Formats: sequence, C-alpha cells, structure tokens
Amino acid sequence: MTIPLVVGVDGSEASLEAVDWAADEAVRHGVPLHLLHAAVRDHRASDVIDAASERVRKGAPTVRLSNEVLHEDATAALLGKGRNAFALVLGSRGFGDLAGMLLGSVSLAVAARADCPVVVVRGAAEHRYARFGSVVVGVEEGEGSGTAVRFAFREAHVRRCRLVAVHAWSAPPDASDSPRALPSYTPETCRRPPARVLDDALCGASERYRDAPVNRRVIEGPARHALLGAAAEADLLVVGARRRQGHPGLQLGLVNHAVLHHAPCPVAVVPRI
Repeated sequence: MTIPLVVGVDGSEASLEAVDWAADEAVRHGVPLHLLHAAVRDHRASDVIDAASERVRKGAPTVRLSNEVLHEDATAALLGKGRNAFALVLGSRGFGDLAGMLLGSVSLAVAARADCPVVVVRGAAEHRYARFGSVVVGVEEGEGSGTAVRFAFREAHVRRCRLVAVHAWSAPPDASDSPRALPSYTPETCRRPPARVLDDALCGASERYRDAPVNRRVIEGPARHALLGAAAEADLLVVGARRRQGHPGLQLGLVNHAVLHHAPCPVAVVPRI
C-alpha cells in the first residue's frame, strides 16, 4: 500500500490553502491524500473535516482520499502520522496562533521534529500554484543536503520544471590578520571550492533525473539572503535538516528558521536520512 500525503486541517484559510496544495501534490505523485484534523476539544471537528474533504473532491476528484479526526494535541497527532507518511503538509498559520505571527506554533514544532519531509504552504497564489516553473534547493557544505537534493530533483521531475540549486558561501578571514595562524592547518585550506561543493551534491541525483534542467548558482553571502532571493521566482523552496545529537528533533538552524518565516513560496524541510 502506498503511504499517503498527510495534510493538517483546522478550518483556517491557511490550512485550506494547504489542502489545495496537497491535493495537487498528491495528483502529481500519484499517492493517496489523508486529511487530519486534531484538537483536544473541538465540537466543530466533523464540520471542519467534511468541508475540507468536499473541497478536495471538487478540486481533485481523482485523488484517493481519506480523512480522520483525532481528539489530541495537534503537534503530537501530526508527528505520529508523519512516521508513515510521504510528507506532512501544513498551513503557515492556524486559528490558535497569535495575530502578527509569521509562522504558526504547530507548523514550526512539526517542521522541527518530524521524521518525514514537512511542507509549510505559504506565499501568494502565484507561488502556490506552480506558475513559475522552478524548484529551488539549498545546498550546504558537508553531507547534510543529500536527501533534500534528491527530494528537490524528484519535485522538479514530476512538475516538469527546472531545478535551481543554490550554494551560498563566505570567504574565510584573511590569515594574515592573525599572526599566530598556521595556514597549512586551518580548516579553510581544506574546504572545497564552492562550485565543487555544488557539483558534488548534485552528481548522483542529476544522473537519475536527467530530464530536469538544472541552474547552478554559487553566491557569496549569507545563505538566507541567497535562498530568499531565489525563492522570489519559485514554486517550492527545499532545505535540509540534520538530526540533533542527543536530542529529539532536527537541527533547523537560523537559515531554516528564516525561510520558514519569510519565504514567498511553500517551503519543504527534508530531514537528512
């Protein structure tokens, strides 16, 4: 049995936008869609899930649809479903969030702890409905981006669009500024050239998804600025996340927090396997 794409529903406008996005995504990948409404106390629960289900049936009648109401904490319920999900899809804000919040508390908690990819649907309609023909993925130094790169290539493949791979870097400080520095032992001397970092990260997945055109961007400067700039003309922004040593959850970091709060398009946080 194919594992489903799971979308959290609470009746808010943001969650309904997530339902629409998830329905389109389920069609693209040919996977079932499961709607989940979770709340400790909610007398409107059946109305909320029924309305969301009807929305999917009208907008994407071919989707294999199921739904569920759980009377428990929303974060815990979503994390539980995420252990056997293609991905979790959430709105950027729910009914329970404070006015002025850029990202809802449930969405942030789930993105930081889920075992599967989490997509936070945000941005204007032009970004949510694949009008730019572009998926952006952030590539970092080290081994942390592999799963995110594969996820992004697969998205570009099913969407028949281009992949924009972004690697941001900063020049190391001038060793001459520190008379005690030993250049032959400094970490900077062991770093790969930025273009090589990007090429190495893309190598395996690009062989598998040869039909996805790739635009490589090596940008000197802060990663959050580079990614948010690329996302301005993107349908989806993909970032990776490492496991935290000795703690449950993921290492989201400042860059991931920045894109989750400020990206103009949906953001996928993909845990490193």
